[in-house]
Amino acid sequence: VQLQASGGGLVQAGGSLRLPCAASGRAFSSYTVGWFRQAPGKEHEFVAAITRSGGNTYYAGSAKGRFTISRDNAKNTAYLQMTSLKPEDTAVYYCAAQSTAWGFRQKSTYGYWGQGTLVTVSS
Repeated sequence: VQLQASGGGLVQAGGSLRLPCAASGRAFSSYTVGWFRQAPGKEHEFVAAITRSGGNTYYAGSAKGRFTISRDNAKNTAYLQMTSLKPEDTAVYYCAAQSTAWGFRQKSTYGYWGQGTLVTVSS
């Protein structure tokens, strides 16, 4: 499966952004989709994940209550809706896909990655 994240940009603190992750290739609904982010000088950080049917979602503590992950398998697209953005949310955001059915918070379990999209939150 090939993934392409988009929707990044510059937003003021308190604002919102929605990041789509468009997939092509093998059956999108066969994969759990995760979002990770990487801030300058830091490691990749898990943000959120959604299982194949969308029935289960997982969030990092920093994202819970502010971010919502969703997917539309008919459109081969997953989304990360981000609200109440903070300057510390500034990072390159990546979507990824995996089929192991475990380890949703672990970068190493994701075999497919899209290119990142930069989100910059100004104070």
